[in-house]
Amino acid sequence: MFIFSVTAKSKKDQPGFKAGDSIPFIVYIDFKDMFGAEKLCQIFLFKEGFHDIHIEKRKLIPNDKLDSQLIAQDKALAEALDSGYMIQMFDAH
Repeated sequence: MFIFSVTAKSKKDQPGFKAGDSIPFIVYIDFKDMFGAEKLCQIFLFKEGFHDIHIEKRKLIPNDKLDSQLIAQDKALAEALDSGYMIQMFDAH
């Protein structure tokens, strides 16, 4: 599982922000290869209406560290394991 800290700009006005606003995200990608996970992260954000995507931090959580207690405590992680990815936007305020 890879976790990325990302900023991306909105292509259009959306609820809560305007076109061109830079939005921070945490993106969880359940993929074995970092390069592939980064590309999936960019594609998923692009599909949601964002561009100028910058991955600022990368973290690998090895599969042997993904125990049931950690998964139960982190709903975003659980969703990413279930669906393959999870995008979480942060409010800048």
